[in-house]
Amino acid sequence: METEFTPFASLAGGVLIGLAAVLLMLLRGRIMGATGVLAGAMLPASRYDWTWRAALLAGMFAGPWVFFALQGQLPQIEVPAATPMLLVGGFLVGVGVTLGSGCTSGHGVCGMARLSSRSFASTAMFMLTTGLTVYALRHLWGA
Repeated sequence: METEFTPFASLAGGVLIGLAAVLLMLLRGRIMGATGVLAGAMLPASRYDWTWRAALLAGMFAGPWVFFALQGQLPQIEVPAATPMLLVGGFLVGVGVTLGSGCTSGHGVCGMARLSSRSFASTAMFMLTTGLTVYALRHLWGA
């Protein structure tokens, strides 16, 4: 399997995520961790709390459709894994998010920008685990 190199699309996506994180901190004083936003939307503390979370999630959902409106086609996405593997992976991500007290967007984008030592340690573990997983899947198991 070959990984496509997309520096400009990746840069644009990173800038948009960073901008959203900065705006959420500036306007609401909140950290933009995607799993925390989703969890808070499912069990909101108040109507006000649910409103900004729902707006942020709606923006995440609308992103591909904005891309479609601008490009005339949806982004090409290939998922080379069977549904059971995706379910297991989603469960493991949920366990990791719980054990790490946050996700890659919360720790890697927002926490590191705030110079949080916990976020630096969490992000290092995310990256190490990701690298080892990719190596094992591609080189040891040949997937």
